[in-house]
Amino acid sequence: MANMKPLLRIVQWALLALLMNAPPLYAEPLSPAARGEIEVLLSRLAASDCQFKRNGRWHTAVEAQVHLRRKLDYLVDKGAVASAEQFIERAASQSSMSGQAYQVKCGSQAPATSGAWLRAELQRLRAGTNKGGSKGAD
Repeated sequence: MANMKPLLRIVQWALLALLMNAPPLYAEPLSPAARGEIEVLLSRLAASDCQFKRNGRWHTAVEAQVHLRRKLDYLVDKGAVASAEQFIERAASQSSMSGQAYQVKCGSQAPATSGAWLRAELQRLRAGTNKGGSKGAD
């Protein structure tokens, strides 16, 4: 048992270092403006002719919207999302279970990561263009 003390101390220090360097998960409360942007992104996704790949399976855009809204609600309840960018990064880019990146495939275009697709849609939204992502963002 005495031989385990140095190893335990190393593990404790390693965990402390990880926690100290981890980005904070807490965010300011989600403002109505940010919630509005996220809702528009989810609506554009649902209205697109795109498919959404998560954990190795393709889903409809409506199924993707439902899934991402569930993840959004979870993060809002935890106070862990305050902007559309944080939503994209923390909920809409990869599986929290497998770590695999989500993908969006629109028509005959090559799949794009969902993060890139949603960031392009957010850029269009903020620029005031209504051209949706049904043709693909990237």
